[in-house]
Amino acid sequence: MCHLSLFPSISVLKEPYVLTKADVVERYLPSLLTASSEPVTCFAPSNIALCKYWGKREKELNLPVNSSLSISLGHLGTQTTLSLAEVDQVWLNGERLTDDTPFARKVIAFIDLFRRDQAVTLKVDTRNNIPTAAGLASSASGFAALSLAINQFFALDLSDDVLSAFARMGSGSASRSLFQGFVEWEMGQQEDGMDSFARPLVARWDTLRIGLVKVATGEKKVDSRSGMTRTLETASLYQAWPAQAARDISRLHSAISDKDFQLLGETAEHNALSMHATMIASWPPLVYWQPDSLAAMQKVWQLREQGIPIYFTMDAGPNLKLLFEAEYEADVLTAFGEIEVVSPFSAVP
Repeated sequence: MCHLSLFPSISVLKEPYVLTKADVVERYLPSLLTASSEPVTCFAPSNIALCKYWGKREKELNLPVNSSLSISLGHLGTQTTLSLAEVDQVWLNGERLTDDTPFARKVIAFIDLFRRDQAVTLKVDTRNNIPTAAGLASSASGFAALSLAINQFFALDLSDDVLSAFARMGSGSASRSLFQGFVEWEMGQQEDGMDSFARPLVARWDTLRIGLVKVATGEKKVDSRSGMTRTLETASLYQAWPAQAARDISRLHSAISDKDFQLLGETAEHNALSMHATMIASWPPLVYWQPDSLAAMQKVWQLREQGIPIYFTMDAGPNLKLLFEAEYEADVLTAFGEIEVVSPFSAVP
């Protein structure tokens, strides 16, 4: 007699089933959408990670290898308006995009997760007051604003946790851009990713300032998604990254709790340089820095030698974000000239 257990079952031979974004979003939606007859406008701030998100443990759902912690840029970000239209339209900064542009395709694909096969055609009018795709987190604020607008336009009444998880599916850092102030994004453990969302911290730091050094504002040649994949697949230095990120988040929590600016600045700067080190160790090397980026770093280090407490962080781009406190704003402006200074907690009630 043959025993079935001696033979591999059909299910064992199949490729493992991978959850899609649509699978997950479907669980939280009504069977029939109710669209607003009036336009809906929502704003989301850009954010700068003090402990970076770099690397995906699952690409389809944008699930991160490590948790991250950010600070918002207050009034700088994205405003998105949704309204009914005869055909789908995507507008960016006052210009209507053709349907085949990467930005338009991403926006429509994200909206399709919610409207599914229902005949609701929309005009999406997105306006950034920060450079688009230049390492200033415009995609984060963009998908966060779009998520907020979808939630309101279709009266979905999703919780902040669920909405943050959904925004993450458009752009990982968008999970953090739903909120102002300090925000932590938990990496999560669940297969469907619904425990991978961001929440704002209660803490305030009213004297904290961020200076935006705009080295280059054009679209970067290698997008963050491609850069992460290259780093994860080719850089042996990346093996140390998750453990460092976990330590850095713990240090940042202590710094924020104690208002210890030196600890905050040292941790953020070291975290950023460590992330860029993994990129440079990729193959082919991934270097977002430009000569002016390095010149700005040197200037920060010189100012510290002169006794001015200033640090920097950098996302996947050439632009620096300076970290300092309000009492040193005049010194920083003297050294750097025409930079934009943000008071991140001025937008927090």
